[in-house]
Amino acid sequence: MTPGEHPSDTTGSTFAPMTSPAPRGLASLADKRALLFDLDGVLTPTAEVHMRAWKRLFTGYLEGKDVEQYTDDDYFRYVDGKPRYDGVRSLLASRGITLPDGQPDDAPGTETVCGLGNLKNDAFTAELAGGMSAYPGSLDFLEKAQAAGYTVAVVSSSRNAVPVLEASGLRRRFEVIVDGLVAAERKLPGKPAPDTFLAAADALGVDRADCVVLEDAHSGVEAGHAGRFGLVIGVNRGVGAQTLLDSGADVVVDDLADAVDSLRS
Repeated sequence: MTPGEHPSDTTGSTFAPMTSPAPRGLASLADKRALLFDLDGVLTPTAEVHMRAWKRLFTGYLEGKDVEQYTDDDYFRYVDGKPRYDGVRSLLASRGITLPDGQPDDAPGTETVCGLGNLKNDAFTAELAGGMSAYPGSLDFLEKAQAAGYTVAVVSSSRNAVPVLEASGLRRRFEVIVDGLVAAERKLPGKPAPDTFLAAADALGVDRADCVVLEDAHSGVEAGHAGRFGLVIGVNRGVGAQTLLDSGADVVVDDLADAVDSLRS
């Protein structure tokens, strides 16, 4: 086994689970070395842009079909935090609809998983063109964490992570970005599997027990819990605090500003 490689576990994940000490809540932030940020909904309000793009896609696609129509609750239940094509499959499966996967270069709107996913991406790109700002509390948390010496990474299911980081002015702050493009290239399972978070910890050279996962989606929180990271902080942007706790968050905050005082000085 070469450095950085990990044995496979029985779930198909590239990385093996490992037992770590029970986290101690926000107070344990001061003992950690690295912060692994989800992007959409944690650092930037792109979750709202994604919600509008998914709604545009599925409202149009399901219209006229003898199935339950799309609602905002479906976003949190079936789509939030997942890779784009997995989100398409999950929502369609909830309506008893199965489509061929197709190919990633399928024309947007082709009646395949990839074609619908690409149509959603077109809608998202159009929405993103209007600009993007980071959450003020998240920006303050990030700036103070980096000043205190924490290393940081972005771990996102989105294939648009870099454009979002550039649009929000955050790109220069992250040397390590594990996004949907990296996951596809390296064949890493997406969230709720922990592999993308573990890949980021590996790239930072930090043990998982010394890492904090910061997530707003239940699938991302599940990934952090499954990876046995030192601390999993849920950021409640609408999915619900109890849902995040039930998914494996050690603690839930409404804004990362609530965690600033727990950073080491």
